[in-house]
Amino acid sequence: MDSYQPAIKVQRYITVISIVLLIVKFWAYWLTHSISILTDALESIVNVTAGIITLLSLIVAAKPRDTSHPYGHGKAEFISAGIEGTLIVLAGFFVFYQAIQKFLEPKPVQQIEAGLWLLAFSGLINLGAGWWGVKTGKQSNSAGITASGRHLMSDALSTAGLILGLWVLKLTGWQWLDSAMAILFGCILVITGYKIVRSSLAGIMDEADDKLLERLVSLLKTNRKTDWIDLHNLRLIKYGNRLHIDCHLTLPWYYDLHEAHDRVDELTGLVRSEFGDAVEFFIHTDGCLPFCCKICRKEDCKVRQEAFYETIEWTTENLFQNKKHATNHSVG
Repeated sequence: MDSYQPAIKVQRYITVISIVLLIVKFWAYWLTHSISILTDALESIVNVTAGIITLLSLIVAAKPRDTSHPYGHGKAEFISAGIEGTLIVLAGFFVFYQAIQKFLEPKPVQQIEAGLWLLAFSGLINLGAGWWGVKTGKQSNSAGITASGRHLMSDALSTAGLILGLWVLKLTGWQWLDSAMAILFGCILVITGYKIVRSSLAGIMDEADDKLLERLVSLLKTNRKTDWIDLHNLRLIKYGNRLHIDCHLTLPWYYDLHEAHDRVDELTGLVRSEFGDAVEFFIHTDGCLPFCCKICRKEDCKVRQEAFYETIEWTTENLFQNKKHATNHSVG
């Protein structure tokens, strides 16, 4: 629960901010009758809805694991992100519809300057809140609040483009720009929503997170101990802000239980120093076999049967394999 508190706190603020900005944007639309501002206001409805859903999902995800959910409730974050992405896509298609309607029945934009000031205010607030959300999401490994923060930042960028377009409209009088911008921002909404849905489905399906896996493998390679003879069958799964890591660690066969346990503690301590305490391990220890001697770097081994030949570099590909590594070379 404690690891989720920063994310829950930030999401509460983001939800309140989204409600305030929703009022500001509809005020701007009421003043200007701009269809492109209406698209921004419609996205704010999505922001508010998604903010509430994300907040509820974080509260659910923070619940401790139980007999019904032995791995915890972290998957709720991926579900909320999927709902948010779907709402964004639907908003994008609605924007297309409204833009086409205005092309067919043009209406002049009014009080552009007042609308621009209101949009500038909402854009700056969205940018700051989005940056805060993404930063907190990365620190707490929270998919839900990261998605929420990225959505707000994309909203801020689209608002900046909207301001530029309306300013050009004010200078030139080109009323068609209003509908053209609405179509452009509708495309941005659909693409943003698709990416969020794609990411949430990847989390639900336990798709490998390549960047996270590469970061883990790099950490293990850099801090590899001489008696960590081999590592294989590595799995990394995200459950909300919690990481589950499974692997097989090959140690010298003559280590007793206490020595093996100490080596496991070394490995878990190393990973937690990089990824935080929200990490669970299932480490199976293997005793080395004679063919492991060729890749074993332990110099003081008194039962070595073959001379050391080479170190097999750990990669995301070979650590994933469910077998001990070995060299095909013979030592003469």
